[in-house]
This record gives sequence, structure tokens and C-alpha cells, in this order.
Amino acid sequence: MEKVLFLCHTDASGALPRAALEALSAAKELASAPGATLTAAVFGAGAGAAAATLGGAGAARVLATDGNDVEVPRFATDAAAATALARAAEATIVVAPHTSRLARVMAAVSLRLGGKIDTHVTAIRPGAAPAATRWLYRQRIEATLRRAERPWILLVDPGVAPAWQPGGEAGAVEAISVTAAATRTRVVGERTPGSGASTIRPDAKLLFVAGAGWTKKQADGKIHGEDAETLILGFLERAGASLGSSKSLVDQAGEGHAVLRFMSHLNQVGQTGSTPRHPKGLSTCCHGEEPHVVGWRFVRERRAVNLDPSCGWARGKADVLYVADAFAVMERVNALLVAKAAGK
Repeated sequence: MEKVLFLCHTDASGALPRAALEALSAAKELASAPGATLTAAVFGAGAGAAAATLGGAGAARVLATDGNDVEVPRFATDAAAATALARAAEATIVVAPHTSRLARVMAAVSLRLGGKIDTHVTAIRPGAAPAATRWLYRQRIEATLRRAERPWILLVDPGVAPAWQPGGEAGAVEAISVTAAATRTRVVGERTPGSGASTIRPDAKLLFVAGAGWTKKQADGKIHGEDAETLILGFLERAGASLGSSKSLVDQAGEGHAVLRFMSHLNQVGQTGSTPRHPKGLSTCCHGEEPHVVGWRFVRERRAVNLDPSCGWARGKADVLYVADAFAVMERVNALLVAKAAGK
């Protein structure tokens, strides 16, 4: 009989992030196996209030650890809190969201508990022998994993499960105390870019991907890098889209070619980059080769703009291919967005 623990942390506002609610759905499915039980645990700023919202999740117990020690992300205190919650729940399987905060500490938690851990989990199958799936070898192979060792910690990737919707009355919450961990780090504040400065927006409804064609010579024989930056940044701001890139574009910085100044390897999508999970995607000036398109597998609606009618996107990799000049297309799209915002 598996004792499933859903473990998460709160965000800066004291609420549960969307990735946590998605992991909760995966944990509930795992706990649906005969004889399995579900416990929910939250740590971080305002954890008690956030845990109370899980009353309708069907958990037999709801645990929380809050206080000054765990209000901010820190390895020593986060690892101590996660370990204490897992022990209090007597968990045999721990399901948690694959956030940067938990990814930093859960391997150490697994070691302290004497268990095993698997990361970037994309699906969990309940049953007498629970299984987890994840991608291997640069996202070319999908593996199914089963382990006899317990506790087994599973970090679930965001976007692979529907988010659980809070509802019902607030449930009873058990406060779990944590032995103070020795710390050498003192958090004095946070500095974050403005909403317009960040080009990576995981919750955006649209992924906009720029390819190397933006920095190549255009019909007039000239490179229009500044025009490309203006068009792309203008679209991102007006549409609230997230920016992705092909590997060839972000690699140009090291090759001495023209680059988009706001682009970095963090924007790269594909086999050696990220695998975004936006509902829609628009590719521009990108040929749609397989190493790049593999990063689109979770994007449900795909469209592309390219002057080459025989590019990779035309071979069944996009729902719609617009054979057109991306500069002209995006200039027109931006004009329409400006008119829409003005109420015209």
C-alpha cells in the first residue's frame, strides 16, 4: 500500500503556484490506486493558509511548515523542511512540482531519507507497481521507470497534468515543526526585471519563436537587425507572448554574426534547449528542422511564417504555414494590435 505525499512550496505571494496544482493532479491520480492514501504538505511563506485551500483535494492529512526560516528559498532550510514533512507523512512516494526551488534540494532530501529520485517526470501511472515516464537522450527516447526502493521522489514537469481547481471548505492543517538548520546565507531582498524586460513567460498563451533568418540579408541585400528587434519586442509586449529561439540564432553570438541583443541561450527551444508548454506557437524565419521541432511537442497549435514553401514546417510539422516575409507580416500584425488596443 503506497502512502503518497504531495509536497510543494508557496510562491512569493503565499499562494500555490500553478505547477504545484498540476503536480497535485498527478499525485491524486497516483493515490487513486486501491489501498493508496494521499497526504498533502506545504512549506514556505503563508504555508498554513495555502495548505487550508487543499481541503477539497481528498487528502487524508494536510501538513504545513511556515515561519521565518522557510519564507525565502534557501538550500539548508528548504531541505530540512521537505525532509521533516516527508518523515511526518511516512511517505513511500513523494510527488512534487519540478520548480527551481525544489529541484535544488530534493536530491539531498532523497539522500537523507534513504530513497531514490527521478526528475522531469512527464506522466505517472498508478497501480500495484507505479510507473513514471520521462524523456532521455536529448528528448529522443521516452522511458518508463519503476523502482522498488522507497521513498521514491518524483519531480513532475510543469504543463503535463491539468491544474487542480481549489474548492470546498478549508480543511484542518497539521503544523509540522522543523529543527533549525545551520545557515550561512542571509536573504536581504530580491531584484527582478520589469514585466516588459523579461522575454521568457511560462504562463503566456503564445510562444513566439525567432529563427536565424531575422539576422540575414533581406531582399534589399542588407541586414535589418534593429528593425527585427523593434518588431519582435513590440509584438511580445502587445501580445504578452513568450520568446523562443532556434539554436542557430543564439549560436551566432559566438560566431561573430549579427545577433538580437535580447536573445540568449535561455530562449533556445529544441533538442538541446527547452520544451515549452504554451497552447499556441508561432515560428518566424525558422526552417523547422527536427532538432528544433522536437521542443514543440507540447505546443498544441502551431503556425509558421517562412519564405521557403518546402521548409520543414511544410512537412506536417505545422498546422498552418504562411509563405511570406516575416518582416512584412509582423509589421502588419503589430499595426493591428495597436489599432485593437486603441479601440479602432
